[in-house]
Amino acid sequence: MAFGKWIGGYLGFMIAGPLGALAGVVLGALFDSLTSSFSSGGEYIGDDSSWGSRNDSYYRQKYENSQQVNMGNRNSFLFSILVLTSYIVRADQKVMHSEMEMIRQFLRQNFGEEAVTQGEQILHKLFDQQKQMGDTSFRNIVIQSCQQVAMHLSHSQRLQMLSFLAQVTRADGIIDPREVNALREVARALGLNDREVDSMLNLSDGSTSLEAAYKVLEISPNATDDEVRKAYKKLALKRHPDRVATLGEDVKRAAEKKFQEINAAKDLIYKARGIKK
Repeated sequence: MAFGKWIGGYLGFMIAGPLGALAGVVLGALFDSLTSSFSSGGEYIGDDSSWGSRNDSYYRQKYENSQQVNMGNRNSFLFSILVLTSYIVRADQKVMHSEMEMIRQFLRQNFGEEAVTQGEQILHKLFDQQKQMGDTSFRNIVIQSCQQVAMHLSHSQRLQMLSFLAQVTRADGIIDPREVNALREVARALGLNDREVDSMLNLSDGSTSLEAAYKVLEISPNATDDEVRKAYKKLALKRHPDRVATLGEDVKRAAEKKFQEINAAKDLIYKARGIKK
């Protein structure tokens, strides 16, 4: 197995803590080679003349440091998605062929073809590790990993992670209660709440079902028009795609699609209530 451009380079907060320990076991020598290869600070690829004179070295270093942080957070973000996906998918103690095909489609649609091969290989290693560790031990490291993620990613970035996990949970059209319970457990450990989980699970139905639309906006159907407006503004603020832009263009594009679904749910409620935009 080889990491390519999908996950590789700076490892960010994944290099330490429970995620680092799990990555070390799952990825073995590959993980070691990555950490040693990039311990020197990485490589900047570009036209050096664009930075001007040597007097600009401070700003160049500042830029490179920010890029390193962004790349590290992105790679930790992606690996964390795979760890949490492996936990949620095996909530029913089995992994079906149809579920793996669904995950392949999820990876392909959101991250491209390279992610399919790499992501599937990592997932199989995670499944094997879960069997070796036992459910309780693996659950403990998953919860600790979520807590580690919560310390390093913003609320909006964690919501986008939850959005991906919810998409995996219901991608095959069947919402297994055991998988939903695992999703809620993960969300709480990430510092998120049940209403946010319900919002994610109902996004794809929010444009056609009023019941789902209210769940998307995280409010009750009994809410006043003013409460509906405030709920939408609050949701639009925390789910705006720009808030996850540092995680990469593919993550931002996925966030833009979800943002459109939020707007569709809002439009359905506004139309049903006769609220003017």
